[in-house]
Amino acid sequence: MNYYQYNYSGAFSLECGKKLDNITIGYHTSGKLNTDKNNVIWVCHALTANSDVFDWWSGLFGESDLFNPNDHFIVCANVIGSNYGSTNPLSINSDTNKSFFRDFPLITIKDMANAHQLLAEYLGINKINLLIGGSLGGQQALEFILLNKIKVNNLVLLATNAVHSPWGIAFNESQRLSIEADSSFYEDKLDGGNNGLVAARTIAMLSYRTYDIYDVKQKNEDGISDNFKASSYQKYQGEKLANRFNAYSYWYLSKAMDSHNIARGTNKNIKEILASIKAKTKVIGISSDILFPPSEQKIIANYIPNATFHLVDSIYGHDGFLVEIDVIKEIIKDFV
Repeated sequence: MNYYQYNYSGAFSLECGKKLDNITIGYHTSGKLNTDKNNVIWVCHALTANSDVFDWWSGLFGESDLFNPNDHFIVCANVIGSNYGSTNPLSINSDTNKSFFRDFPLITIKDMANAHQLLAEYLGINKINLLIGGSLGGQQALEFILLNKIKVNNLVLLATNAVHSPWGIAFNESQRLSIEADSSFYEDKLDGGNNGLVAARTIAMLSYRTYDIYDVKQKNEDGISDNFKASSYQKYQGEKLANRFNAYSYWYLSKAMDSHNIARGTNKNIKEILASIKAKTKVIGISSDILFPPSEQKIIANYIPNATFHLVDSIYGHDGFLVEIDVIKEIIKDFV
């Protein structure tokens, strides 16, 4: 995939009432827009992913995969708030000529969708053949289609919801508390809160995976009393994220996820909002997902008029939407 940056000249209004001036959106594309402009695949990424969908969703997206550049024009945009090329807390605040850090404004999923709409307009896209996203990416996809500015023919939502749950918010708050417990988070430096971010990620892993997969993958067989595989795995996952991400983006993106509610700001309820979606829709849940349980996807599928639901049997938990590629590929292949 090829990486680009789009610089929007002007004030970008946020749901919180504040504005960001001259936002930047990092994005990847692969393939070419055909003459009829009807071959667009628009991908919305999850919490800490980047816009290179070939990197983190290979098997589904790639040079010779189901969604490939020979047949499709594939677009994935980095969300505002994330540190992979889009405006985020480490970006320069034009008012101070310093990084925003904790002065970055609160953003929402709808703000992310509105930023992506600006990019779509810049790219000359007025119809999308397939809009797809999982987890926070699925939340974005819902808000994007509900803008009703671009015709979407097919919608695929994986392991996501229409409104974030108290359970999900609680997990995110515990992660933010871990970051805030690291005093360096308040020092406003590029690696501020890194130790807290390590701890936060270990909490997140417990929501992304399951008892069963830890028992299979991280179990010690030799009766040791210390230095357990599960302990090493947690530390590894925390440090791995801290080496590629930053605590400020993580803090703000988790806040954005908490804010997710497709009915906010309307005079309608969730069911009425979902009923307004006209695209042919496939909703996919993971049987062992405790963070976004299948009951949340069933609500979406029950109220979008032209939707079907498919449950993937997996012991991987929420991360199943990234791991169970062979099964998911066949489901989507049949759908499209």
